[in-house]
Amino acid sequence: MAGTPEHPIAIVAAPGRVRVTFAGRVIADTTRALDLREASYAPVAYLPRDDVDMTLLKRTDHRTRCPYKGEACYYSIVANGRTAQNAVWSYEQPLADVAEIAFYVAFYPAASIASSASRPEVSGDRSSAIRVRRHREHGGAAGRFRLQSTHVYCFFALLLPYGAG
Repeated sequence: MAGTPEHPIAIVAAPGRVRVTFAGRVIADTTRALDLREASYAPVAYLPRDDVDMTLLKRTDHRTRCPYKGEACYYSIVANGRTAQNAVWSYEQPLADVAEIAFYVAFYPAASIASSASRPEVSGDRSSAIRVRRHREHGGAAGRFRLQSTHVYCFFALLLPYGAG
């Protein structure tokens, strides 16, 4: 286990399939995602770049540093005339304890994270929402994760201290 006893980090294979859509386009679709479980935060799915349409991601100058994972670089999603600024991050040279996530990408959870039972509506323009859907292989939806690009910073700021990422 990575991290510290007070801030544990575990990386495990994500169950089933993870699919990311934005502005009516499939951005990523994989059965090879990794779930990074960090302290008390919600698990984050990291997807291999081979399963992400990297032509829709544009690298930005934004960077953050996490004391447990290292320096993250960021990408904006640009698809069908829409942009989700700094909505994707990656640790290209992560710290040794989390080396498995090198060159994987993650998508910011923004507006809501909900189980398939509650299914809240995404506010605002649905065509600019980032949607991440997880499906278990043994049938049915395990949960639905809806991400809205307009609230990226507000939601994430509640989860991590300034400068972590």
